[in-house]
Amino acid sequence: MNFIIEAKRPKPNMSNIIEANGPKPKHLTIGRIGLYCFILMCALFFLMPLYVMIITSLKDMDEIRSGNLLYIPKILSLYSWPKAWSEACTGFVCEGLRPGLINSLKITIPSVIVSVSLGALNGYALAFWRFKGAYFFFGLCLFGAFIPYQVMVYPLLKIESAIGIYSSLPGIILVHTIFGMPILTLIFRNFYASLPIDLFKAARIDGGNFLKIFFYVIIPMSTPITIVAIILQVTGIWNDFLLGLIFAGRDNQPMTVQLNNIVQVDFGVAEYNVDMAATILTSIVPLAVYFLSGRWFVRGIAAGAIKG
Repeated sequence: MNFIIEAKRPKPNMSNIIEANGPKPKHLTIGRIGLYCFILMCALFFLMPLYVMIITSLKDMDEIRSGNLLYIPKILSLYSWPKAWSEACTGFVCEGLRPGLINSLKITIPSVIVSVSLGALNGYALAFWRFKGAYFFFGLCLFGAFIPYQVMVYPLLKIESAIGIYSSLPGIILVHTIFGMPILTLIFRNFYASLPIDLFKAARIDGGNFLKIFFYVIIPMSTPITIVAIILQVTGIWNDFLLGLIFAGRDNQPMTVQLNNIVQVDFGVAEYNVDMAATILTSIVPLAVYFLSGRWFVRGIAAGAIKG
C-alpha cells in the first residue's frame, strides 16, 4: 500500500508579526510629480516628430504651404500615401517605394537568419566549450562590437571587389552578417553563461555531442534572447542607409536608399506630404516587429542579455 504523508504547515506566531506604526507614504509627492513631468516631456519629445509626420502626410500641399505645421488637417487627404508607395520618383524612375520593400526583404531576411544563427553558435561555443584561446576570441568580439563600421567600409569594399561580389545581394548580406557578429556573439554568450552548467554536463553524460546539445538542449531555452537578437538585427539592417548605398548595388537598393532618392529629388515640386508618407511606410516593418515582440525583448534582456 502506498501512503501519502501530508506535511502540515506550522501556524504563524501572531506575536512575532511586526506592525508598521509609521506614517503611510503619500501617493503624490513632489519628487513623484517631477518624475511624471520628466517622463511626459520625454514622451512628447520623441512622439512629436511622429505626430508631425502623420498629420503632414494627411494634408494637401495648399494647407502645408499655409505654415500651420502642428495643426490637425482641415480636410483629410490620402493622396500622398498611394503616390509614395507606387508613383513617387527616384531620379527618372517613378515606381515609389514598392521596389525598395522587396529589396529590403531580400536583404534583411537572409542577413538576420545567418547572423543570428552564427551568433548563437559562437556564443554557445564560448560559454560551454572552453577551447584554447576562447577568452582571446571573446575579447576580439568585444573589441569588434565597438569599432565604428565606417572604418571598415573601404577594406570590405576592396575585399568584395576582389572576390567578385561587390554591388550584389550576397555582398550586402555578407556585410550585414559581419557587422552583426560581434554584438550577437556577445549577447548570446552572456545569456548562455547564465544557464546552469549542470544541464550541459548532464547532456554530455548522456552522449550528446557539440551540435546535438546545441539543437536539443540549448536552442529550446534560447527563445527570449533569440527574439532580442532578431529585433536588434531587423531594426539595424532595415534602417541602414550607408551600407545599403555602398554595397547593395543599383538593382538591390533598400527602402532607406529609395526614401532618400524620393526626398532629395532635384526636379519638380517638393511634395512634403509624400515625403512624410514615404518615411512612415519605410519605418512600419521595424516598428511592427518591435511592438509584436516587445514583451519578449524585455524578457530576454532580463533573462541575461546584458549579464556578464
